[in-house]
Amino acid sequence: MPKNSYYPTYDVMDDQKEWDPHTRSIVSARLLRNQSYGFVSPVEAETLRAWCSLLMDDQRGEIIQFILCHIDQALTDNKGEGQRKAHVPPIRQLLRQGLKGVDEAGWIASSKPFFKLDEVDQRQIMLQISSDSYPPTPAWDGIPQKAFFHKVLQLSVEAYYSHPLVWSEIGFGGPAYPKGYVLEPGQLDPWEAVRKP
Repeated sequence: MPKNSYYPTYDVMDDQKEWDPHTRSIVSARLLRNQSYGFVSPVEAETLRAWCSLLMDDQRGEIIQFILCHIDQALTDNKGEGQRKAHVPPIRQLLRQGLKGVDEAGWIASSKPFFKLDEVDQRQIMLQISSDSYPPTPAWDGIPQKAFFHKVLQLSVEAYYSHPLVWSEIGFGGPAYPKGYVLEPGQLDPWEAVRKP
């Protein structure tokens, strides 16, 4: 648990006995570290690991691995996207080619893959890509850099804030099924985390 957490002793999993079995199995599975991928290659996985650690400002292996598995699952399932701008390629192409561009940026900067660069160089590349200002190279042909950045950010945030360790840190009580929540603003249920000063 990070030192700056307002809930240093809170663990959302202490209340899992209150959840229905289906919910408990879904949340508990998020604590397992799956190491296999259905879509991303080993190099893409390491590029994503470095990228997502910077995005979330979190180096904890179990959380970053969960994010990687979430992204890989979205790419493996390929269920489609709710919305996509006309100039943005489908998610699989966007991420595969974008990760190739990120890796290539490392080789251009320091003759090594992105995930082996120091954090300062990684951040510089990330800032350029996030603002669509990284110099054009063949890897970025047809791939809008900002769209790539936003898609990985979206997928990373989805996964990060669904992990039980993060729930505990932010004082989120997890699923309130079947018991439900108090509906009065500003009130806490007796089982919810109490913020420490």
